[in-house]
Amino acid sequence: MVSFILMKKHIVVLTGAGVSAESGVKTFRDAGGLWEGHDVMEVASPQGYAANPELVLDFYNQRRRQLFEVKPNSAHVDLAKLETDFKVTIVTQNIDDLHERAGSTHVIHLHGELLKARSTYDKNDIQEWKTDLVLGDLCRKGYQLRPHIVWFGEDVPMITKAMEICETADILVIIGTSMQVYPAAGLMYYVPEGTPVYYIDPNPALSGNDHVTVIAKPATAGVKEMVETYF
Repeated sequence: MVSFILMKKHIVVLTGAGVSAESGVKTFRDAGGLWEGHDVMEVASPQGYAANPELVLDFYNQRRRQLFEVKPNSAHVDLAKLETDFKVTIVTQNIDDLHERAGSTHVIHLHGELLKARSTYDKNDIQEWKTDLVLGDLCRKGYQLRPHIVWFGEDVPMITKAMEICETADILVIIGTSMQVYPAAGLMYYVPEGTPVYYIDPNPALSGNDHVTVIAKPATAGVKEMVETYF
């Protein structure tokens, strides 16, 4: 007697700031975004950190504090629930932990994580960090800790893994991203040819075709429609 194991289809989900915006997490590109009042290079570049580390640390301390005041929204929760019937990998540009808090178990953070810090000496020396990070907070070898964030001009260490994950996708879902920030924007081109793509964004940067279904709605409404209509 031959038994067959039914493999779950693999959904790869690429998420950007739009998926967390409805939770109250301010976004980078919005007019009232969290970078307002700061030149981006002052708070999100190695040069800015070298010039004024206290400013940069305080900037991310404020972001970290805000993170404890927000909760996952229904888009985060609905994506987590897909794991009941599918293999789901979230590849996110976001530095918050809302996907994890909603229950997603496979999350790749391309641009780092707000609740982690790393050594300025050894980039692989990474630790959990949930309080304010200040000058004098040191790694095990005595070097200053910095936010575990990928700043402008730095390599994106998880991009190769993300590319490999996209190559295994049976379905690709893109949510809340302008598809203009590289290298993340190029990930959709690594899925196998003909892979169904669902693109959810109130101002979609992609057009629909035979393989791309566009849902021009915010993340919460768009994910709900996608799940109810197509899954």
